[in-house]
Amino acid sequence: MRYREIARKLKRLGCYEIARRGGGSHRKWYNPLTERATTIPDHGSSDLGTGILRSALRKLEIDWQDFNNA
Repeated sequence: MRYREIARKLKRLGCYEIARRGGGSHRKWYNPLTERATTIPDHGSSDLGTGILRSALRKLEIDWQDFNNA
């Protein structure tokens, strides 16, 4: 799954991206419902690994099924 698809789903679930202060290929996301944050790599058009995505969702306390249904 590409970063853009992940970002769309996270926004549907109520999360938002924290503004970046500098460059880099990682973006920070915040879940206001759980008050948790994590970084997600933005590799452009390349797919993100399932393990990286699941780890980020665990840190944001988002259920895998909820994410897939968003």
